[in-house]
Amino acid sequence: MQIGHEKFEETAIVIRQEEIADDIYSMWLHTDEIAAHARAGQFVSVYCNEGSRLLPRPISICEIDRRDSAIRLVYRVVGKGTEEFSHMRTGRHVKVVGPLGNGFPIKNKKACLIGGGIGIPPMLELAKALDCEKQIVLGFRDELFLLDEFRNQGKLFLATEDGSAGTEGNVLDAIRENGMTADIIYACGPAPMLRAVKEYAMKNKVECWISMEERMACGIGACLACVCRSKEKDTYSNVKNKRVCKEGPVFRAEEVDF
Repeated sequence: MQIGHEKFEETAIVIRQEEIADDIYSMWLHTDEIAAHARAGQFVSVYCNEGSRLLPRPISICEIDRRDSAIRLVYRVVGKGTEEFSHMRTGRHVKVVGPLGNGFPIKNKKACLIGGGIGIPPMLELAKALDCEKQIVLGFRDELFLLDEFRNQGKLFLATEDGSAGTEGNVLDAIRENGMTADIIYACGPAPMLRAVKEYAMKNKVECWISMEERMACGIGACLACVCRSKEKDTYSNVKNKRVCKEGPVFRAEEVDF
């Protein structure tokens, strides 16, 4: 059922699911319309089957398979909703609304893709969508995941807090250590990482797009639960806020304040 401009409510079917790291799951869903219309950087709202959990859980789209009408969601178990999703097996039905939000602009310049933590999954579909020289920098706090998929998409660099893989430190440490340069930066991850990436991009005068991670409620811009601070006034609320679910989750870096 279409519920807005290129936004659909569907009963998706679980194709397969597996745990790919501690409490991190990869789930492929069969969904005709969402898979046909989704773009890199967008997300879906996934509804629990348990009736007491009314609000959907927003999960970024990791991969899109248009040929087989499927999307891949990679998520971390952080509460009762995502715990319920982690037990879903092949053939299970689940209500999904999407694609939601604004995705990444596809600009085929020399690119640096930066992902941190659970902000790593949406960078995979972006890497697949870009037809250019790609440097991919992934930052991990603990267990590594999705490395094989990213190795097929560009030159891969890692940063780990304990130095167990790649550069010891954060994603910017890895960029500096390897002398990376780019014409455009795309990033998704926790706010401290995005703040540092924004500062780095502005200092080096590099075009930069960031995908914000915020807690959401409605997922369609009505409730203002996921606002972030912005440079300009939002036409919806007339204050210096942006709705991550509606105007985002992807923003030009200079649009938002941290």
